[in-house]
Amino acid sequence: MSGLKSWPEPVVRVQSLSESGMRAIPKRYVKPPSDRPAETENHQHVDIPVIDLQHLFSKDPTLHEHTLALISTACKDWGFFQALNHGVSHELMGRTRQVWRDFFNMPLELKQQYANTPTTYEGYGSRLGVQKGAILDWSDYFFLHYLPLSLRNQTKWPSHPSSCREVLSEYGAEVVKLGGRLLKAMSTNLGLKEDYLQNAFGGEDIGACLRVNFYPKCPQPDLTLGLSSHSDPGGMTFLLPDHDVAGLQVRKNGNWLTVNPIPNAFIVNVGDQIQVMSNMIYKSVEHRVVVNSEKDRVSLAFFYNPKSDLLIEPAKELVSEERPALYTPMTFDEYRLYIRTKGPCGKAQVQSLGSST
Repeated sequence: MSGLKSWPEPVVRVQSLSESGMRAIPKRYVKPPSDRPAETENHQHVDIPVIDLQHLFSKDPTLHEHTLALISTACKDWGFFQALNHGVSHELMGRTRQVWRDFFNMPLELKQQYANTPTTYEGYGSRLGVQKGAILDWSDYFFLHYLPLSLRNQTKWPSHPSSCREVLSEYGAEVVKLGGRLLKAMSTNLGLKEDYLQNAFGGEDIGACLRVNFYPKCPQPDLTLGLSSHSDPGGMTFLLPDHDVAGLQVRKNGNWLTVNPIPNAFIVNVGDQIQVMSNMIYKSVEHRVVVNSEKDRVSLAFFYNPKSDLLIEPAKELVSEERPALYTPMTFDEYRLYIRTKGPCGKAQVQSLGSST
């Protein structure tokens, strides 16, 4: 990660801008007209597939097969779905969301103790990418590593609120279990051995990290974005959205559609690494976040990723003369260096990997 030791300009906390009472956002946050959320799109709510996972490992083969089929269709056609009855305690989900809302409501000087750098991104941050003069997103965040244990740095985990570390540890363990269950389903759906994707991710030795997003109120939400368009670089993402305010938009057939979060559901999406491993049978999909003039939002994105130094490539079983390998092998570490340098940029990253064969 050489050359990324510090931010190119002083870091400004977006929450502080929002709380200053300003009526116009600084130019640094104004998106080009083509990237701004259009008025009509803000009201165009759509229900991405909703899947009840309670029958995923049911002894009833009919219910099991039906759930598998729903997951398969969602991964192929949408790259996104909302998961109900996923096995993670609703009470724990609520506590986790609240503890992070409490963190962002703390005085700035306490949060600044966790200020991050581009070297690892771990800690309290307000920008992605290190390009000087880049147009920034209207959000602050907290990023940390959960797995492997060798990367877990407890000193970077907030000690305030006092329950934060304990809640985070418990929440991460539950979401990792869910990730393993869904990888089995995806492997089966792709015609691979049930443990294929898990093994390709590193078996028990996967990578996992959390990005808690804070989207402050914005006086001109039509001019900016909370998070620019991107597809997730990792394996699979579990988003715990704000249950009061919608903000996530998914790109479908060239249109931006606002996702209406269902209470106690996770929004699950396919990341670039699964697109590569599936040889583009499953697709990671562009998404972005719009902001709100009246309410702030907190959302938690838990990334279930391959071990960072493993080569990721299309599964041999999914490569044939008719469908050659669409991607050249690359480690996840090499891959995510691109996004850490350039910041979020639609699907440009995964498209740049296309094999010349």
